[in-house]
Amino acid sequence: MSLSSTCIKRPVLATVLNLILVIVGSIGLLYLGVRDYPSVDPPVISVSTSFVGANADVIETQITEPLESAINGIQGIRSLSSTSRDGQSRITIEFELSVDLETAANDVRDKVSGTLRRLPQDIDPPTVYKADADAQPIFAVSLRSGQRSLIDLSGYAERYYKERLQTIPGVSSVDIWGEKRYSVRLRMDPALLAAHRLTPMDVQSAVEKENIELPSGRVEGDNTELTIRTLGRLMSIEDFNNLVISREGSKIVRFKDIGVAEVDAENTRSIAKRNGLPMVMCALIPQPGANYIDIADRAYLVMQDLEKDLPEDIDATIAFDNTVFIRSSINEVEDTIFEAFLLVVLIIFLFLRSWRTTLIPVLAIPVSLIASFFIMYVAGFTINILTLLAVVLAIGLVVDDAIVVMENIFTKIEQGMSPLQAGFKGSNEIFFAVIATTVVLVAVFFPIVFLEGTTGRLFREFSVVIAGAVVVSSFVALTFTPMISTKLLTRNATQNWFYRKTEPFFEGMNRVYRRWLQRFLKVRYWSIIILGASGVAIYFLWLLIPSEMAPLEDRSNIRLNSVAPEGATYEYMARYADEISNFVEQTVPEQEKVIEFIGGGTNEPGKFTIMVG
Repeated sequence: MSLSSTCIKRPVLATVLNLILVIVGSIGLLYLGVRDYPSVDPPVISVSTSFVGANADVIETQITEPLESAINGIQGIRSLSSTSRDGQSRITIEFELSVDLETAANDVRDKVSGTLRRLPQDIDPPTVYKADADAQPIFAVSLRSGQRSLIDLSGYAERYYKERLQTIPGVSSVDIWGEKRYSVRLRMDPALLAAHRLTPMDVQSAVEKENIELPSGRVEGDNTELTIRTLGRLMSIEDFNNLVISREGSKIVRFKDIGVAEVDAENTRSIAKRNGLPMVMCALIPQPGANYIDIADRAYLVMQDLEKDLPEDIDATIAFDNTVFIRSSINEVEDTIFEAFLLVVLIIFLFLRSWRTTLIPVLAIPVSLIASFFIMYVAGFTINILTLLAVVLAIGLVVDDAIVVMENIFTKIEQGMSPLQAGFKGSNEIFFAVIATTVVLVAVFFPIVFLEGTTGRLFREFSVVIAGAVVVSSFVALTFTPMISTKLLTRNATQNWFYRKTEPFFEGMNRVYRRWLQRFLKVRYWSIIILGASGVAIYFLWLLIPSEMAPLEDRSNIRLNSVAPEGATYEYMARYADEISNFVEQTVPEQEKVIEFIGGGTNEPGKFTIMVG
């Protein structure tokens, strides 16, 4: 007994099987992430090392080159690049697309750990960063104030905005750009240092020795005990100025004798601005596979909640929201899905001319499409333009099997069989034909999974979704369609008025087709000529038509990155960036915001980035 016969005999079983597909698909849809395109960026690992006070030559010879020689032996590296600047080394390793990001990161960590003994002792330990397509911010909030310093503003952003935004489900981290952390800066006078025969190392040793809080034990009695705490930390500017640097007999040299201590930002070589005013920005980094739109919606709610207690002197605005473009793209594709569904229903009705016969294949469409979302969830895919494009294309494919099965059963009914007999005979006749068409379609789309490179990774989700939808549609056509056909299809003695009005047109179309087919079969060799000419035309058109990875998209923003020559100061780059920003504000009236990042966010004074939106 075939699967179709079993479902015809047990309609409840057929209904339950298809309801299970709808339920698991709906559950999978709830947990799917939303983004614009699939993640296709190659695994990228960065190794950052700081060596305060060292120039670029020392950084390159003592840090960058030993690390490069060790990392270069890792398998699967596509490219390796490095940058050596004053006080900082950065190595970027790009791996092949087939390499797993976690495996690559572990390999790099092992190589870096084995090289530590060859590096200078005073360096900060090398830090290994993982980067992928999801490591880019999708939403950012800017904070500005005309009364508070950037240090105070950074503290406010850290305590309130960062802590609240990090609690949003799907957020990996919240980075604060343009942050100015509180610190104490010790400025020394070289002449006074020389007069007292001291060096900056003496000052560093004194700070490390005196600015420390050590465990001091406890005092025990018969009935009680007290824990002793020594207050050894330097807590104020006065404490730093009175710090004893050296002592020779009765001669005491304090820090105020050779310099001055002052409150300043930890990083003075970078700043963020919006329309010329300094700011700090909280940027949301999503987790891999997260729902970008849901994150942005929750971020707006958090902002509305925080604005209730926002001080009057602080201005909190949306710096950028990349989900606006994702929403627009997804909404357009969703509209296309709805339009395609309506067109399919209309065309089926125009040809079948009966609501009963139209309803049968139409019911197969939502079941197949909803079940495909479960396939996306199991495979770890997201809702994006390409997966939804697969759903759009699948609408026309998933209905074919149901139409073939239903039409064969209906033909048997018109020949005089009862609906039940027609269901058994019609579904059994067409069973292997449905399987064959499904295998052919899967054989066309599924091999895209094995394509290499960025294009293969980009269309992998597309191929799996459309192949999965076709497989589900064949299951629906062999289970639900025969069962529902035996319930809805009947032999009508008289046709409805719409059928009678349109039947002459279809009969005429059949006569024209029969006439042209008979003529063509008399000169059948022309089919070979037409086929060859079509192949040649396709080849030349393929060469003539321009090609690109994705169509151009206008997102109404411009990004400008600049790197200055070696040795350029922070002040020089700040003036240059301000000049460009002022020029943009004066010459581009359509702009809504001009955002500057001077220092590149990496404490490198020779970089700046300007974003115009």
